[in-house]
Amino acid sequence: MTLNSRKDELTVLANAKKLLEETTGGAGSQTYSFLQTSVRSRTAVARDHLLSVIRQVAKDEHSAALNQLASRISTVMKYGNQDVFGKVRGLINSMIAKLEKEAAEEATEKAFCDEELAKSASKNEDLEDELSKLTTKVEQSASRSGELKEEVKVIQADLASLAKQTANLDTVRGEEQSEYFKTKHDLQTGLDGVGQALGVLRSYYQSKEDGDAFLQSADMNFMTQPAPPQKSQKSAGAGGAIISILEVIESDFAKNLAHVEAEEQDESASYEKVSAENKLSKAAKDQDVNFKTKEFKSLDKAIAELTADKETVTSEHEAVLQYLAMLKARCTAKPASYEERTKRRNAEIKGLKEALDILESETAFFQKSRRGLRGSLATES
Repeated sequence: MTLNSRKDELTVLANAKKLLEETTGGAGSQTYSFLQTSVRSRTAVARDHLLSVIRQVAKDEHSAALNQLASRISTVMKYGNQDVFGKVRGLINSMIAKLEKEAAEEATEKAFCDEELAKSASKNEDLEDELSKLTTKVEQSASRSGELKEEVKVIQADLASLAKQTANLDTVRGEEQSEYFKTKHDLQTGLDGVGQALGVLRSYYQSKEDGDAFLQSADMNFMTQPAPPQKSQKSAGAGGAIISILEVIESDFAKNLAHVEAEEQDESASYEKVSAENKLSKAAKDQDVNFKTKEFKSLDKAIAELTADKETVTSEHEAVLQYLAMLKARCTAKPASYEERTKRRNAEIKGLKEALDILESETAFFQKSRRGLRGSLATES
């Protein structure tokens, strides 16, 4: 039954009452009895209609609370003695207040959840992006540091090899120089000895010649630039042969000495060249090692700092993830969505307000009926 139908019904009943009063005259007791019955009947109809509205909403919205409310209203309207409608109104208003309070609390909760979920999701994305960047930087720095350390190892191995080569070169050169000085000394000593022997022999054999004629011969150049073959020809006997042999030996010693000195010069020049090249190579490699060592140490320091930053961000990220999980459990892990719950609650409130309208109409009718009954009783008396 709709509200308009109830109003029509009230109008019909009022007209009927007026007609009865006009036509029955002084039959107060009969009028009183009829109105009492009419009021009780109307109350039962109102109760049924009221309960029907509430129970239908409870059924549509699967509301155990409204079913329980309907049961309490039914009990009050059946067995209540005084101000039944007031008590029922109180029950309905209390339920409406409760639902509206729940709606307000859930709206506040919804605003909190929406804001916190959005902020936490954004923070999570920022932290994930920062973690990704830090991880990339750490990996790149570690890779570069590893490459530099390997390069330093290779260069240090080259330096060790170069140092060994230089040491060997110095040893060989020292041995060569020792051999050269010994050989030169021996050759020079032999050459000097042969020269002295030749001087003695020449002086002796020349004094045996018939003197002045031989000494003043046309071949004066022989005395200024002696030529061993010519002198051997001019010498006689065993002395000339010995002088010739010594002159050959002197020539061999002189040639050998010249060869040794030339060879020493070549070896010395080669040694100096290689030594200079090795020094340049060592200096370049030392500098390279210094630069690369400085670079990988700087990278290692940066890696340590980046790793510490990463650990801090990771801890913060884990905290945000835990908070997000808590928010999702609080805000989303529910049987129905916020929209569905709001829609259901609004329907419940609307149904209860419709029940209040019915109750207000019935209350007005009941009060009017009571005034009519009091008037009839007064007329009868």
